[in-house]
Amino acid sequence: MRKIIQIAVFYFLIFCATSNAFGQEKAVNDPDIAIKETLYAKYKKEVLAFDKKEFDALFFEFFQKQNDEKTTLTKEEYYTYTIKIAIYSEKLGLLYKNQKEESTKAKQEWFNKSYSEYLNSKK
Repeated sequence: MRKIIQIAVFYFLIFCATSNAFGQEKAVNDPDIAIKETLYAKYKKEVLAFDKKEFDALFFEFFQKQNDEKTTLTKEEYYTYTIKIAIYSEKLGLLYKNQKEESTKAKQEWFNKSYSEYLNSKK
């Protein structure tokens, strides 16, 4: 009986050690993460108060400016749009519990948008 308890304790310790080792967060390679997090904190309350009409206006304004060949958005302008859209996606997940997974995925996609990719698409 004592041997079985020792084996169980041993496996428990191994399990705890490996879950801690593999459970570490991945390092973020995004050089603009500080800008994104600052904008997220700055606009979160404002965007959570948006209604559908305000969001639609923001969304269409972003795509018009993004697709306009004559103008190029600055890094802060670009990230302001993408972070606001990400926040609104998060809001939809809070409002509609059955769509929480989709809204979290959409939020992450918008949060992961890259200004350098935007600039490359303008060329």
